Amino acid sequence: MHVLRFTDLIDSGRVAGKRVFIRADLNVPLDDAGRITEDTRIRASLPCIEQALAAGAAVMVTSHLGRPKEGAPQPGDTLAPVAARLAELLGRDVPLKADWVDGVAVAPGELVLLENCRLNVGEKKNDDALARKLGALCDVFVHDAFGTAHRAEASTYGIAEYAPLACAGPLLAAEMDAITRALAAPKRPLVAIVAGSKVSTKLAILQSLAKNVDQLIVGGGIANTFMLASGLPIGKSLAEHALVDEARAVIEQMRARGAAVPIPVDVVTATAFSADAEPHVKAAADVQEADLILDIGPRTAEQLAEQLKAAGTIVWNGPVGVFEFPAFAKGTEAIARAIAASPAFSIAGGGDTLAAIAAFGIGDDVDYISTGGGAFLEVLEGRELPAFEVLQRRADEAMR
Repeated sequence: MHVLRFTDLIDSGRVAGKRVFIRADLNVPLDDAGRITEDTRIRASLPCIEQALAAGAAVMVTSHLGRPKEGAPQPGDTLAPVAARLAELLGRDVPLKADWVDGVAVAPGELVLLENCRLNVGEKKNDDALARKLGALCDVFVHDAFGTAHRAEASTYGIAEYAPLACAGPLLAAEMDAITRALAAPKRPLVAIVAGSKVSTKLAILQSLAKNVDQLIVGGGIANTFMLASGLPIGKSLAEHALVDEARAVIEQMRARGAAVPIPVDVVTATAFSADAEPHVKAAADVQEADLILDIGPRTAEQLAEQLKAAGTIVWNGPVGVFEFPAFAKGTEAIARAIAASPAFSIAGGGDTLAAIAAFGIGDDVDYISTGGGAFLEVLEGRELPAFEVLQRRADEAMR
């Protein structure tokens, strides 16, 4: 994918003295007192900001925070806690500017944080007049918020159409590179793990991946529906009976290509959905009417681990069991450790997946951890993200 990259503009001297507008993802969790409880996104945004300052740019940064009502700011909508944390991390003042759409005073070498962009009327629907104003604020627009790359909003898409130059920041560029390596030009075998409670929420992903992957590992409630499609009992486990035919079609589509959807050969069951429920390992064919399937069994975990260790590329979205309950976490832990031990290029994304990675301490062993939940899922569905489309179009225009 050909896009302008911020680092290339810096290297070519096109940033010094310029007004640079960075769309970051600083949407961090806050407690009831407005204190930041986890600052990973802020720290991940620092390289782009520091590169711009080091290059001598006049730097403006904005982000959304929460879901405020446009034009009606409330105390909890402000980026003030973010400005304070940025100041601590950067070791410099970070002024917070409100009412910035019609102009911002910022000199080369200075940094300002622009108040919550979703407070601007017209932001969500990408109002053209607003987009033009945003584009006029800068010489260079830098999109560095992959978590918003699937949204065509004024501060993510419209500004890219009207800014003199539009480019990808280091975070967004890294996502592009990882996604291309994993899906567009993967080393084979390509193994995808897709898990979740419902097939309906991941059906488009499953159908898209079925055209390309060599092994499609399903987990959670999705696996239960696929077990039904394979003629296996699931007791009272979560499943979508209305989508059994769709699951069967995915299995047949994979089989026709010489690929496979591995179906569990054993499972871990309980009679109640509870952390203190007694676990029982059973052959998949022996699940009883009162059983809830809450994890894959040890034989299944071992078989899947061997496939993952032999993979060339691994895409992981979702834990394969109720890993939040220790008695039903062994399957997800086995998958996580197999990914960590595999020589394959691995990319993981999705909130539950990131929680599992943290729980089992394998963050350093996954090659790329995606920062965007919804955007990552849309990529897996085979959709073109608006951010990628507009940046590629602007890059093409710049080459003419």
